[in-house]
Amino acid sequence: MTRLRRGVPRERRPFGPFLVTSFRGAGSRGARGASGRARLLVMALVVALVATIMVGRLVQLQIVDGAENARAAADINTRDVVVPAQRGRILAADGTVLVGNGSTTTLTISPQALARDDAPKVIARVASAIGRDPRSLLARTKACGTKGAAPSPVCFAGHPFEAVPIASDVEASAANALLERPEAYPGIAVRPTATRTYGSRGDSLAQVAGYLTAATADDTGVSSSSSGSGVPTLLGRTGVEKQYDAVLRGRDGKRSTAIGPDGTAQRQVADVPPVAGQDVVTSIRPAVQDAAAKALADGIAAARKRGQKAGSGSVVVLEANSGNVVAMTNQPTYDPSVWNGGVTQAEYDSLLDTRAGDPLTNRVTSVAGPPASTFKAFSLFAAAQTGVDPNGSYSCPSSVMIGNRSYSNFESQAHGTIDIPKALEVSCDTVFYRWAYDAWVKAGGVKASTDAPDPYASVARQFGYGARTGVDLPAEASGSLPDRATKRREWEATKAASCRRAKSGYPEIGDKDRASYLTQVAKENCTSGYVVRAGDAVNFAIGQGDVAATPMQVATSFAALATNGRVPTPRVAVATARSDGSSRTVLPTPEARVLGLDARMYARELEGLKRAVSTGTASEAFRGFDLDAHPVYGKTGTAEVYGKHATAWFASFGGADEDGKRYAVVVRVDEGGEGGRTAAPIARSVWDALVRRSR
Repeated sequence: MTRLRRGVPRERRPFGPFLVTSFRGAGSRGARGASGRARLLVMALVVALVATIMVGRLVQLQIVDGAENARAAADINTRDVVVPAQRGRILAADGTVLVGNGSTTTLTISPQALARDDAPKVIARVASAIGRDPRSLLARTKACGTKGAAPSPVCFAGHPFEAVPIASDVEASAANALLERPEAYPGIAVRPTATRTYGSRGDSLAQVAGYLTAATADDTGVSSSSSGSGVPTLLGRTGVEKQYDAVLRGRDGKRSTAIGPDGTAQRQVADVPPVAGQDVVTSIRPAVQDAAAKALADGIAAARKRGQKAGSGSVVVLEANSGNVVAMTNQPTYDPSVWNGGVTQAEYDSLLDTRAGDPLTNRVTSVAGPPASTFKAFSLFAAAQTGVDPNGSYSCPSSVMIGNRSYSNFESQAHGTIDIPKALEVSCDTVFYRWAYDAWVKAGGVKASTDAPDPYASVARQFGYGARTGVDLPAEASGSLPDRATKRREWEATKAASCRRAKSGYPEIGDKDRASYLTQVAKENCTSGYVVRAGDAVNFAIGQGDVAATPMQVATSFAALATNGRVPTPRVAVATARSDGSSRTVLPTPEARVLGLDARMYARELEGLKRAVSTGTASEAFRGFDLDAHPVYGKTGTAEVYGKHATAWFASFGGADEDGKRYAVVVRVDEGGEGGRTAAPIARSVWDALVRRSR
């Protein structure tokens, strides 16, 4: 018989959360009693600790965090519906609706259905049913920025839990047919989508009005909607839609409904009504806008028939005193309704196609080029500062030698000894070449310091060249005004690249003459690109070389000539208004900069610009126009660009209204040939419209 050893555990048994071991033969009953009391004491402490923790947690949940938990519970048991705000309209000066509101039918697919393996097949069936390309529908489902996603705005820019739009502008009957067969089209739903309407002037104002797309994660500082919901807000991307987006957009509303345990709606717990956006009233006059658009399209077509490429062009009309934009149009253009419901990848690519003239771009404000002889109107004031007599007579030979190079008049015509008005009437280059060369020599020639006097650049800058006009449209270009300081900065920034090209040349260019020319330019820029040479100076005076200006810059400078030196800030929008007509707020207009023009030179210039229209380079275009009743002052320009057809310009100003208002009208046709033959007739049609309005 085996005996138990003293002090050795006999058995172990669990007691609550503790493992209790009993001993036999290790002590007396008193010892066993003391051990039991100790265990009870430990248990009591544990129970008290647990109770304290539970009471503390209860206090935290119901008192400290009570309000927050109540809100969280409400969120769990409510459903929010965004009530979209109606976007404000864009109106013409007379109240005509240029951009209004409408709706279209959009098909969506749920994220759950999109995650299924058969999602591509479902989308293909949808595409077949509505007559669309399945690849374009599938491209819309890719989140922006992910692998294989189409570029914005074609890609999906919403949240992962949102239904993904895959097709817009779908016929209601076709959409309803899909809904009747949920087994064949799982996850497909239909929703109305707000759109913009454009009427008959959509194409002519496409770049001015701009377009909308949904907000994306890249739109920092703009909530996905004003109500804070996850529904993307449509944001203005270009034109007036972007510039005045905060005014037009309004504020979305939100309707919150309590949901019962069975999933049914119980009651409405919150209702924040939407606040409609305000209308933006522009200074666009429909009749003049229509005339400008038609004249530009017809003028480009006529130039092409004559053999000119005439790939693009623009027209802008300003009220000279205020700077208000009366008309603005571009070619090529496009139908802005393409953005309604989402543009397809093919459509988006075509809008960015430079071979098609880049239809998205507002060429009036964003594309700069040499202004050619229109620039002479400002070089005259620089010549006056260098001592040129406004009443003097000057030789106009067919060409002049500047250094070791001959510089000629357009078509090498000679006009003998002429006065300043005649120089403008026939657009004599050689007169301006000599004035500019003399000023360049006086300033120090190639050895002139960066801060040497440069009256030609200084005067041009005063009229607004080389800087943005401040027009209330996005993406305005500043153009180029290559004075000595500017050339120095640009040379320092590009010297390394020029030197690399000086060594490597341009082997990728197939045209050997063009490649050789560019290589020679690179060599000069590498060693002395900062130097203003004689050729730079004389080309500057006639708006050639590296001088570049937008049609809007030329228009504001000619508006200044129309008002004896008041340079306006051009504006498209003049007021905001509520759609119900209850209020209207006039937008502030910056004060015009006032220049002190040389009075004698100004008088001679007016005479010359008037002659250019009546008997000079633009006279054929204005044949039959009543210049006595409605005097027009203008200047043609033919900008020569290496390897391309010349760009045609015509810049003008004059009065057409009985109330004394004066206007500036500027036309540019890229690769359109002679300014007098292509651009001036377009301007003539615009002036006809302005005159008809005054009758």
